[in-house]
Amino acid sequence: MIGVLGAGAFGTALAVALARDGRQVMLWGRNEGTMAEMARTRETARLPGVTLPEGIEITADLAHAAGAETLLLAVPMQTLSTVLGSVSAPLDGQKLVACCKGIDLATGEGPSHVIAHAKPGALPAILTGPSFAADIARGLPTALTLACEDAEAGLVLQHVLSTKTLRLYRSTDVTGAEVGGALKNVMAIACGACIGAGFGDSARAALMTRGFAEMTRLAVHLGAKPETVTGLSGLGDLALTCTSELSRNYRYGQALGRAEGFDPSVTVEGAATARAVAALAEREGIPMPVSGVVAALTEGKVTISEALDELLSRPLKEE
Repeated sequence: MIGVLGAGAFGTALAVALARDGRQVMLWGRNEGTMAEMARTRETARLPGVTLPEGIEITADLAHAAGAETLLLAVPMQTLSTVLGSVSAPLDGQKLVACCKGIDLATGEGPSHVIAHAKPGALPAILTGPSFAADIARGLPTALTLACEDAEAGLVLQHVLSTKTLRLYRSTDVTGAEVGGALKNVMAIACGACIGAGFGDSARAALMTRGFAEMTRLAVHLGAKPETVTGLSGLGDLALTCTSELSRNYRYGQALGRAEGFDPSVTVEGAATARAVAALAEREGIPMPVSGVVAALTEGKVTISEALDELLSRPLKEE
């Protein structure tokens, strides 16, 4: 049995893909009414037109869902610690796979460290890479990175979670996978703001390139392998998220660039991550100008024009 904690679009899409491939899946969401309606209709507004396979057991009982040997944690990064803290069982020996991307504002840590602190007896792993929930749920081919420091456990998880259309590539570089997944959302906000403000595609390409340099710089500083950032969890996810309006972070950036409001009910992981990264960069003395500007933009400390001026006025340097 595979448990999926989080019945948002991504968690539900993973549940659909796994159940469609013959796995028994338990999908948990905190709202009892919503989960009861999903169980009755086998549909969700998060994934229009997608029918939930019968192989998915739908529940609002967190303790019941948390009993699965493998747990996919598909909750927002900033609520991961709270959800794990709500599980009374120690989860010793269970495989906990974080499917969220970002850095915890309270601790400045990625999801694997949050898991390790909350459930020290569990085995943490990361599932990340270029993917939209709708594509996964529709059975469109998708490739992701499965990062786990325990190589043997990673191999097991790779086979348990791969399907005919969901292809997982294995890595032991958890830090690299986490940094790529977190920072690409920050860069997506920057690129969305660039296009929303009318700065053009050339400027977006420059932001993506310099943003990738920042991703690599931070990852290597934290002990990651640079080649991890060039893979699916870094460059792959960056390319997808910075160029598609299906990305919530990109759409949020567009709204910032146009000086428009944005639906507060939509989770935008990159906004909190930008602030966490800016604080980390200042503390560690790492130059992260794009991340710093995005943090200031999301907090309303600078306008889009001031943000552009700040980036363009930096000293000229070698690439």
